[in-house]
Amino acid sequence: MARIAGVDLPQNKQVWIGLTYIVGIGRARSRKILAAAEVDAVTKVRDLSEEAAQRIRKIIQDEGRVEGDLRKEVSQNIKRLMEIGSYRGIRHRRGLPVRGQRSNTNARTRKGPRKATVSTKKKLTKK
Repeated sequence: MARIAGVDLPQNKQVWIGLTYIVGIGRARSRKILAAAEVDAVTKVRDLSEEAAQRIRKIIQDEGRVEGDLRKEVSQNIKRLMEIGSYRGIRHRRGLPVRGQRSNTNARTRKGPRKATVSTKKKLTKK
């Protein structure tokens, strides 16, 4: 099982897609890492040799922030925005869209499910 940067890569995926399971590595960066490590991008993760995995680990480690470090940095940036009271920080605190999207309608992913309102239907009476 290939474990890189603290993440178990899926066995049945190609290596270039498997690397995208690591936070901070997208498709483009994955291709660059594999080119630098001289590993064929379409090789399945299960067929990856230990030597190739070690080269990939070294390149990722040398390049910089991934996984835990990156998550920590992002959360610190959000916390800083909230502490200084910027508009973006207030939106984060309230759980609303941060980047200017409309929130009168839509925004359900950020706001969560609709709040149930009091039913205005009249109760049926027995005759």
